[in-house]
Amino acid sequence: MSYAVIKSSPVLVSPAASTPTGTLPLSSIDRTAAVRVSVDFISVFSHGEQPEVKIKEAFAKALVPYYPVAGRIAEPTPGVPVVDCTGEGIWYVEATANCRLEDVNYLERPLMIPKEEMLPRPPSSVKLEDQILMAQITQFTCGGFAVGICFSHLVFDGQGAAQFLKAVGDMARGLPEPTVKPVWSREAIPDPPKVPFSGPPPSFTAFNFVTSVIEISPDSINRIKDKFTAETAKKCSTFDVISAMIFKSRAKAIKLADTAEVRLGFAASTRHLLHGVLPTVEGYYGNCVYPVGITKTSEEMNNASLMEVITLIKDAKDALSTKFVDWMSGGSDTHYNVPLDYGTVTVSDWSRVGFNEVDYGWGEPKYVFTLNDDVNIVGSVIYLKPPTPKQGIRLMLRCVEEEHSAEFCDDLLKF
Repeated sequence: MSYAVIKSSPVLVSPAASTPTGTLPLSSIDRTAAVRVSVDFISVFSHGEQPEVKIKEAFAKALVPYYPVAGRIAEPTPGVPVVDCTGEGIWYVEATANCRLEDVNYLERPLMIPKEEMLPRPPSSVKLEDQILMAQITQFTCGGFAVGICFSHLVFDGQGAAQFLKAVGDMARGLPEPTVKPVWSREAIPDPPKVPFSGPPPSFTAFNFVTSVIEISPDSINRIKDKFTAETAKKCSTFDVISAMIFKSRAKAIKLADTAEVRLGFAASTRHLLHGVLPTVEGYYGNCVYPVGITKTSEEMNNASLMEVITLIKDAKDALSTKFVDWMSGGSDTHYNVPLDYGTVTVSDWSRVGFNEVDYGWGEPKYVFTLNDDVNIVGSVIYLKPPTPKQGIRLMLRCVEEEHSAEFCDDLLKF
């Protein structure tokens, strides 16, 4: 049987009441942290009564306090994007699938319905990169539904987008206002002087990365944490453990020359460092990330124990506050730009961002997953919560080519 999704034409959901107009600045972090990319993800819910109606109304209500989200990205000065508070609203698509969630394995990989069918798109006359957020509700014959979201990374980081969607959930559940009051305050973040770029422009190689999904059990994670504490008398996080496993296993699997560089890159949250900079950090939904990178030779990584690699990651995170504060005060620290070659892997932790806590009135999602299958320039790994009731961390690996995939996955599972 072929599974099909029938979509209604996209409609604009505008704020439920009148909202301020004018333009709002983006912060220096918004403008450096992200090019104008759209982040696409899907949340799967096992049941809901008329979710397309309830959630649509909830978006309209949430867009009143979060009125910038109903606007558009504009660029009156080249290279300086802003948010134009037009109050137009967000594009919203209602869709129905001709199957049960069970028939398509609850949208587990490999997807049995093309992702394009599950994601909202505006009418063809509309510029996609000017949109701030779009939503699609797809209903399945079993009574379950999926919410496909596309949001602009220029306006939100993951935590910020989750905060907005939690506010939509608050409205859908009948709360009079969002639990967390939104804060814009982008202008409060300093604009460090631009460092003139020197050197050749970056070159991009397209790799043939394969997508694999593996699960790391809570037992494995806790065993490594306990061992680290026993050896160092310090604590480490789940992120530290998983990132060390990936960095070490991948360096071994890709078999670069001993002297070749292998690198791990990730965007670390700086929300805790913005107290005193922002009027209030609670409610701020802009980008609060700073790039962190670790570079070693292939030989150093192969000789390092897992505990030593965990320490490297902890040290890099500890150095973040100094580097970030230095950057904000216009110091010499430039963003860590990793070369985009086969030696580099970037990791992103979606397991604690907040998308798994969005409740539109029928409980939290069974599963949330991101769609980044078309990125072939840099190796990436995304950490997800596995579908309930499973525990642990699900890794969506897209960072090695076919010839290295089996060894990389096998090595990860040995931990």
